[in-house]
Amino acid sequence: MGTTNHITTKWVGGMAFESNNPSGHDLRIDAGPDDGGEGSGFRPKALMLSALAGCSGLDVASLIKKMKLKVDDFHIETIANLTDEHPKYYDAVTIEYHFHGKELDEKKLQRAVDLSVEKYCGVMEMFRKFAKLEIKTIFHQ
Repeated sequence: MGTTNHITTKWVGGMAFESNNPSGHDLRIDAGPDDGGEGSGFRPKALMLSALAGCSGLDVASLIKKMKLKVDDFHIETIANLTDEHPKYYDAVTIEYHFHGKELDEKKLQRAVDLSVEKYCGVMEMFRKFAKLEIKTIFHQ
């Protein structure tokens, strides 16, 4: 059997919740004012996009280190389409990997992205179950 994660999410009033994490850090979740909240925390669906980018980003950062690649800056843009009907969910997601540097090894960096997308990132695999994914790698020399 695999690893089990146990998260406790506690209502703190209004539309706000505090949720713990196995790392020992807490985060606040809240609805926006249009949905009765105060906007004092993260939105749940947007957190899913952060989890997707974070999962893949950790893979790519690890591979950059292992491959001893020179990258000045790296960020991920995640753009998702939310369906109109309830329950609203992301049905299409574009993930853009942006690499900045003067000595980028584009072939190896693309390999790092591919390994994350196709093999390592479990959150990516979860997203594949409900959304069409488009992957883009952009090099800024």
